[in-house]
Amino acid sequence: MDLTVYWTRLAENKLDDIFDYYETKASIIVAQKLVTGIVDRTIGLNKSPYIGQKEELLTDRPQNFRYLVFRNYKIIYWINESKNRIEIANIFDCRQNPNKMNEID
Repeated sequence: MDLTVYWTRLAENKLDDIFDYYETKASIIVAQKLVTGIVDRTIGLNKSPYIGQKEELLTDRPQNFRYLVFRNYKIIYWINESKNRIEIANIFDCRQNPNKMNEID
């Protein structure tokens, strides 16, 4: 199974927010390393899309969300078979209230 990895607007916005926060609070180098690490964690998903665990907090959704972890962040995704791609739906900071994870469209 060789799928395309697609980043939704929400996920891209979350990456931008993470970058902006760490650029302000730490440095541009820290921000770049963190965002690069998150993106790099998704490498290989196109060949092994089921590697992530199922996200139990989103089982009420029809998409069957899964996640990968990078540091404090969950990379939430689902396999969109009709479009032959993996959709990165959200980047969730695990230090937040888990109810905030529901902002996935």
